[in-house]
Amino acid sequence: MEPSSIESSTLLALSNNLADAVERAGRAVVAVNARHRIASSGVHWRAGVIVTAEHTVRRDEEITVMLPDNRTVAATLIGRDSSTDLAVLKIQEVELPTAEIGNTDTLKVGNLVLAVARPGESGLSASWGVVSAKGIAQRNWCGGQTEGFIKLDLSLYPGFSGSSLVDATGTVMGINTVGPRSMVLAIPTVTVNRVIDTLLEKGRIARGYLGLGMQPVLLPDSLKNALNLSSNGGVIAVNIESGGPADRAGVFIGDVLISLGGRSVSDTGDVQAMLGSESVGKTLKAQIIRGGALLEVPIAIGER
Repeated sequence: MEPSSIESSTLLALSNNLADAVERAGRAVVAVNARHRIASSGVHWRAGVIVTAEHTVRRDEEITVMLPDNRTVAATLIGRDSSTDLAVLKIQEVELPTAEIGNTDTLKVGNLVLAVARPGESGLSASWGVVSAKGIAQRNWCGGQTEGFIKLDLSLYPGFSGSSLVDATGTVMGINTVGPRSMVLAIPTVTVNRVIDTLLEKGRIARGYLGLGMQPVLLPDSLKNALNLSSNGGVIAVNIESGGPADRAGVFIGDVLISLGGRSVSDTGDVQAMLGSESVGKTLKAQIIRGGALLEVPIAIGER
């Protein structure tokens, strides 16, 4: 076989494999009508459970889902979590395959991936690219945790938010969304499963809060040395919510928080990282500096 024929055969095989992957994953991809104009995409994750991107769900009622066979069914919003950009909908159980869910850990940087979407009446659509980066577990400013988000080098066209991230075998590896600075991200399956479980059980995602307005501050070396501190960073209380957890604990404006729950803090992100759902109702010991002296204050974490 001539080299050109071998190359053509390889490209044809790759093309057919990707088309098969789109078709396989597309059986569980739906269109979600929860905003004006163009629909978003969603994935039939479990029997009767649809997952989509939270930012595309602009209303809480009169939501419909268009199935792959063009039937339209009513959907009920079970709950939403803006911190992970996930919303969970419930539909009546119909003859519709559920997605084949994979383990995101198997994806490698450089792997070919697909965004498989169904943006309304235009039918099944796809975009392809590569995994450009894999992150570590992180929390955002309001305490939402994403275990290893995936950065993608592919295009999300109108209606693609909430679509499925699919590997070359047609296995779903996450939910696609748009991140900061129009970055294309996928929410990994482990996060999606956790949010679904919580919303189905409780209807909401609990987030801890202190009732504090904070700003990062650097401590002078003289104070750091005098108090025998390992770091010269902290956050200063610039506002205190009346009756909030910090207020009830006796925190004052001007206090500098340097540790919470035994972990040092140097900016507001460090504080928020400790205020996930598991923190609600717990009492954490806060180390603060007040008037040049080091104090320890127990704070009962509230729910946002």
